[in-house]
Amino acid sequence: MLDIVTQDTRNAYATLGLAKAAMTLIEESQLGPFYEAMGPTMQQSGGSVANTIAGVAALGGTCGFIGKVANDEFGERFAHDLRTMGVELALATAGAGEGRTGRCHVFVTPDAQRTMATYLGAANQLQPSDITDGLIARSEITYIEGYLYDLPPAKAAIAQTVAFAHEHDSLVALSLSDTFCVDRHHRDFLELVTNDVDVLLANETEIMALFRTDSLEHAYRCIAELGVLCAITRGPAGADIVMSHGVEWVAAADVEHVVDQNGAGDLFAAGFLYGLALGADPIEAAQLGSLCAGEIITHLGARPESDLEEMAIDAGLL
Repeated sequence: MLDIVTQDTRNAYATLGLAKAAMTLIEESQLGPFYEAMGPTMQQSGGSVANTIAGVAALGGTCGFIGKVANDEFGERFAHDLRTMGVELALATAGAGEGRTGRCHVFVTPDAQRTMATYLGAANQLQPSDITDGLIARSEITYIEGYLYDLPPAKAAIAQTVAFAHEHDSLVALSLSDTFCVDRHHRDFLELVTNDVDVLLANETEIMALFRTDSLEHAYRCIAELGVLCAITRGPAGADIVMSHGVEWVAAADVEHVVDQNGAGDLFAAGFLYGLALGADPIEAAQLGSLCAGEIITHLGARPESDLEEMAIDAGLL
């Protein structure tokens, strides 16, 4: 997807009827009005897992991305951005009737909250036939985003991806993505986490929504019973890492001024998953994740601007 980001000082998101700090799906017919309401923007390739993969590449990792774009200017830009970062691509091209390249309109308010209006387009028309096992067979970890569950074709593509990951002994990691997404697909997510997921990433509201509880402690007990390694991000309160033997806390990075929280969870996932792939223990991996998340919130946009690999080496995390 292409991210279209604006600093929303006029609360345009509210005028458009968006729920603050959440993701709302929009239709192709709404693209013009939403874009016109944004004012000045910056544009860069985006999408939750694509942001994570860009973070892994910035850390010096070898990584690839599977997805779908249309044969249009936004699709070309998306592919170019990731290739220049050293990411290997396995992109399918949308056919007739599958929509334009997806895009996410991101409204960043002065309190650094991001509100998103997302047109999934071609990204959510990923079919099982679009998934090949070439990248998955070479991967330590295969990472899936929950956002893809919003249309049946992509849901079937996820099942195909999980099957390939199991076949090639690649760990399956899942991001719950968004509380509304969890609510829409609660049963599917719970079945996936119970049966197929090795590593789960979520924030505190998403994990409580998954287990239909208002208690983090109860949610953590449920995770421990499933035997899934889970990282729960809690913003400036750091992250809780839930393991079979208990819960351990990792502090958030010390950041002087937060500009934009967009991409914080994605970049935490980049550090956390890359650390695990390198053989770090979950706490060390979470520390790397916190460092990456701390960098991304100091500027506008969900792609790192500093040298993450150098930062991690200086911090003794690589």
